[in-house]
Amino acid sequence: MAMPPKFTTLGCRLNAYETEAMKELSEEAGLENAVIVNTCAVTSEAVRKARQEIRKLRRENPDARIIVTGCAAQTEPETFAAMGEVDKVIGNTEKMQRETWQGMAADFVGDTEKVQVDDIMSVTETAGHLIDGFGTRSRAYVQVQNGCDHRCTFCIIPYGRGNSRSVPAGVVVDQIKRLVDKGYNEVVLTGVDLTSWGADLPMEPRLGDLVLRILKLVPDLPRLRISSIDSIEADDALMQAIATEPRLMPHLHLSLQAGDDMVLKRMKRRHLRDDAIRFCEDARKLRPDMTYGADIIAGFPTETEAMFENSLKLVTECNLTWLHVFPYSPRLGTPAARMPQVNGNDIKSRAARLRDIGHTQVEHHLAAQIGKDHHVLMENPHMGRTEQFTEVSFAKAQVEGKIVDARILGRSGHQLMA
Repeated sequence: MAMPPKFTTLGCRLNAYETEAMKELSEEAGLENAVIVNTCAVTSEAVRKARQEIRKLRRENPDARIIVTGCAAQTEPETFAAMGEVDKVIGNTEKMQRETWQGMAADFVGDTEKVQVDDIMSVTETAGHLIDGFGTRSRAYVQVQNGCDHRCTFCIIPYGRGNSRSVPAGVVVDQIKRLVDKGYNEVVLTGVDLTSWGADLPMEPRLGDLVLRILKLVPDLPRLRISSIDSIEADDALMQAIATEPRLMPHLHLSLQAGDDMVLKRMKRRHLRDDAIRFCEDARKLRPDMTYGADIIAGFPTETEAMFENSLKLVTECNLTWLHVFPYSPRLGTPAARMPQVNGNDIKSRAARLRDIGHTQVEHHLAAQIGKDHHVLMENPHMGRTEQFTEVSFAKAQVEGKIVDARILGRSGHQLMA
């Protein structure tokens, strides 16, 4: 009996978005009896987990054909092609192409090669028009950008995603209009390097221009949210939107990575610690209820204890709330992998200390919300999120997807109680 394709997604929101597009493409092509694994390559641990997941899926689906795609398939196609469990490896460009899925549905093995991965650096367009976002009934994610032109010394992602390319503003606005017509109350803009949006488009617009255009041309959109940004690339129009547009949510996730200037230089980042502190202060002056998340790497090569202390202090100096802590792991092919490495136990210890201070920051944030009123977007009948993305629990069931007014009465764990 024919089985529709099964999908497993590892990694970021962009991967999840692209999985939704692949579901539509594979269904349209009539592909059957296949399991598709959309991999992540952000760390060596992510690649290990992908291999582990593939082996598990083969045991669970002995008669299915296993297709591996995503960033790890793009950067290490030979790794996955060498696995006996894998039938096909396709790249990040190929997975978004209709003809790829039509070809696999028509003749899966036959004359087709096991590896179908082209040079991602030659790609100049992104397939952001393929689907009208994805998400829960309350929140939709819209891809507006893909790839990255920067070459941070620890990062393999440009080799998985290619150079930066943007979805034109008109296409984005039309997508969001359709999502609002479908009843979505919040849209999140996603990309690999979101603040580089527009650099490859005519007139070179900036991310802030896109945000202001969306809010102007889609007046019925209640909430617009931005995913991760590089704070040093925040433009004047984005700062204007933060200051003047209440429909732009007061929550920014910052790609900071470290709080020590020497480490930042060795990472080949484009900002110094004072730049990060200044941005956080400036944005919070414009929007006093602004909260920040941040990515921070623990144990980058050559990082001394004193350098790490600067990253630790940055958490309170920027008043960060939601931390994504990454214990450093070398990625073959990156300059950082050739630098003097930090002892593995020290990396684990530093990551734990960062998580501890992150936990304390969350505690402070939650305590400060008690007694305040919030507009909460319901993700399910008993849980929603504030404008700052904080979870709120409701004893009484609410309507999923609606924005409700709530008074915060207390807290439990990492949730507020309303």
